[in-house]
Parts: sequence; C-alpha cells; structure tokens
Amino acid sequence: MDERPKALRGMEFLDVYGIRHWTDRTFSFQCARPTSFRFRSGEFVMIGLVVEGKPLVRAYSIASPSWDEELEFYSIKVADGPLTSRLQHLREGDQIIMRPKPVGTLVHDALTPGKRLFLFSTGTGIAPFASIIRDPETYEKFDKVVLTHTCRQVRELDYGFDLIRRIDTHEFLPEIVGDKLHHIPTTTREESPQMGRMTDWIRDGRLADASDGPLDPATDRVMICGSMEMLQEHKSLCEAAGMAEGSNSEPGDFVIEKAFVD
Repeated sequence: MDERPKALRGMEFLDVYGIRHWTDRTFSFQCARPTSFRFRSGEFVMIGLVVEGKPLVRAYSIASPSWDEELEFYSIKVADGPLTSRLQHLREGDQIIMRPKPVGTLVHDALTPGKRLFLFSTGTGIAPFASIIRDPETYEKFDKVVLTHTCRQVRELDYGFDLIRRIDTHEFLPEIVGDKLHHIPTTTREESPQMGRMTDWIRDGRLADASDGPLDPATDRVMICGSMEMLQEHKSLCEAAGMAEGSNSEPGDFVIEKAFVD
C-alpha cells in the first residue's frame, strides 16, 4: 500500500545524474528509467520536485528514444519560473518526481505515411526530436529526415550538434540512420554559417534548396516544437502548402506540440 501523501501517490521518484549545463539558459540531465515505464518516442511526461510536501510538476518532452534504458530531459532556465528556478540547481544524486503517464502529439502515430519528415524546432523544442531521430522506426517510415534547430546564439545549438555526434558514434544507430538524417542549425542573432528563422527559409526557398524541394503534402510530413508564436507561424505555412493537421485520433500531414515548461 502506498503510504505517501495523497498528492504524491502514483509518482515515480527518480535519481538524477549526467547533469550538463549547456549555456546560462539551458541544461540537461538523465535519470534511470523505471522498468515498468513505457512511452512512444516524442511523447512528454510531467516531471518536477516535491516542494513543501506537494508535487510541483511541468510537462517535459522525453529526449531519449523509447528503447533507451535512461530518461533524458533538456530544459530552459527561468529565473522566476516556479519549477525551473529550482530544477536548474539539481545535483548528482538528487531526486525528481515523474507522473508515469506519457502523452503527446509528436509521435509517428499522429502522421500519415510519407517520404520526407521535417522536424522544425527552436531552443529546447529540439527535445522531442532528440528522441525521434534516435528511433529506428523513424528511418523505417521515412526516406529522409530533416532536423532544423534555430536559436539566438551559436552556443545554444550545441545540444543539437552533440546529438548528431552521439548518433554517429553509437553502436548501432549509424547503420540504421545511414545518410537519411540532415541537420540544419541556424541562429537569429549571433553570426553563424547559417542565419535566419526557418519560417523565412521556407518562404524564400532556402529550405527547398537544402532539402531537395519545397514542402509537398503528397510526400512530406512535419513535426513542430517551439514557442507559441513559432508554432502558429509554422502551422500557417504548412496549411498554406496544403497540409492538414493531425492528431493521435486522426493522423495528418503535420503535428504540433502545445506542452510547455514554466
């Protein structure tokens, strides 16, 4: 019988390790995955801390793929954020809590079959795609996977570059991924080799040039994760291209995630 306070019943308590502060605004950490916990790559869960005996939780995308034995999370730091103001001070061996009920729309089941998969992300919105691009099912379903990651500063792109390195050096992923994965990192403020918002790239043809053609509802599927403004702008462009929004109950051409941290 669970003798914990009612508010904490059903919660998993997970030990934290592998903490890495990427910038003064972002960090990631890992936890051992409970043996009974199952999720689909791209889903999110509610995680957080016990504060004054009560759970303080927010939605976080699981950045690790569904086959992994650990759970990885990638987070922003918000000085006055109810949760992240505390979470950013995690140390090895600290515990977080997790409600083990994964949900989300950034999953393969919410998309109809296609040939190219575009993953549009900004900032920590890359987290669910860190899961998707390491899932063998992604490469079974699509011939080409285009991951775009847009941040303000160059250093904020490091998490995405590290993801690609981890795939390249993994024991079995390189054989599965092959040459299907294409990574397009861009910045909007600090000068870098590739500049600009991806919405501008779509409008002016740069994305088409970099990925073998413009968005086509007959062959392309899209997942989008970022700020509300970014989501709406990408959604409008997808709809303008003739794409229909999908969901778990009714798969479509593109999906967006509306769960945010703080």
